[in-house]
Amino acid sequence: MDREEMLVRTKAFALRIIRLVDAMPQGNVGWVLGKQLIKSGTSIGANDREAQRASSRKQFLSTMEIALREADETLYWLELLTDANLFEGNRLTDIENECREIVAILTAVVTTTRKSLSTSANP
Repeated sequence: MDREEMLVRTKAFALRIIRLVDAMPQGNVGWVLGKQLIKSGTSIGANDREAQRASSRKQFLSTMEIALREADETLYWLELLTDANLFEGNRLTDIENECREIVAILTAVVTTTRKSLSTSANP
């Protein structure tokens, strides 16, 4: 996947998160979980975008690691919503699967970048 495609994908994911949070049940549980989910789910794309403007490969890696942590946190909140049965049926299945794919892509980017940096540091 090229960088531009990933930027489009993470932005689309953030928009899905926004719509999901907007549809969450009213009350303390919905408010607290929604706030956590919207913060982590929208920051994935923001950090991915920021990484594209990094001034060094180390800065790129650091920012992509943040995006990965945010994606994994988002997956946690989505799993929690599913386990708490706050939405009916399989409503969250697609967004959870998309989040897992984003985590996998970011993991691959971080792993490859780490190897690249360690290879260039040890000629």
